[in-house]
Amino acid sequence: MTYRALLVHLDDSEAALQRLEIALRIARQFGAHVVGLDIAPTPDAHIFSAIPGAAGLYAEVIRQREQRRGTLRELFDTRCRHAEISGRFLCLDASDRQSIVRHARLADLVIAGQANPNAPETYIHDHVGELLMLAAGRPVLFVPYTGVFPSVGSRILIAWDGGREATRAVFDALPFISHAQQNIVVTVHGAADAPLGSRIPGADIALTLARHDAVIEVLELEGATGEHVGSVLQSCAQARGCDLIVVGGYGHTRWHEAVWGGVTRTLLRTMALPVLMSN
Repeated sequence: MTYRALLVHLDDSEAALQRLEIALRIARQFGAHVVGLDIAPTPDAHIFSAIPGAAGLYAEVIRQREQRRGTLRELFDTRCRHAEISGRFLCLDASDRQSIVRHARLADLVIAGQANPNAPETYIHDHVGELLMLAAGRPVLFVPYTGVFPSVGSRILIAWDGGREATRAVFDALPFISHAQQNIVVTVHGAADAPLGSRIPGADIALTLARHDAVIEVLELEGATGEHVGSVLQSCAQARGCDLIVVGGYGHTRWHEAVWGGVTRTLLRTMALPVLMSN
């Protein structure tokens, strides 16, 4: 298994350049094609027509949109050419969710950004990664909106709870895991005095991954519940020098969503390093 088709979400934020550079590095590593996706809102002409003398304003809004799109396209094409990577720039209307999801389903991996509450100008792009993970069923590599990440996937923390979502995430991340210098399978237990029979074994999935030539270590952490698990995973990843966290996304049952959904929200809100999620 490898990544041959990548989709990277682009916007006007400074973080978009970081996402693009990461996408190009992954494309170079796996020999992948890259689609740069710009999701642009289209102004409603009917709203402008209701304002006297607003025809000129509408024309200016359209001109600025096209100028912005051209600048982003030129940036994408230049970076792909410089990196000698096959790429295609794609611009879709923000209201056309069906087309956005359809194109995402053609990708082996989607690279998207963490929502930035301090950048209201990019509100139209907030939570695009979560939309694509849930609606398109593709793994999403979320990149924090702050920080510099010279490597992604050389040392990986794998959050393992034995569930469906974690399983999807592990096997969706297999190209990274097989090539990583080190993988740490982390299971997080509740109270330290919980019955041993209720514990989640990490050794079994570690053995499976080792058969894919992955370098694996198993680590059990104690005494974390609910959303606190997300903080524990991040602290562990940073302490062990990891540059990627692999974790299952939102669950499909109320119980799973209540427990591990909190982990997902914590990681998406406070991530300090890239996180690969599947659901």
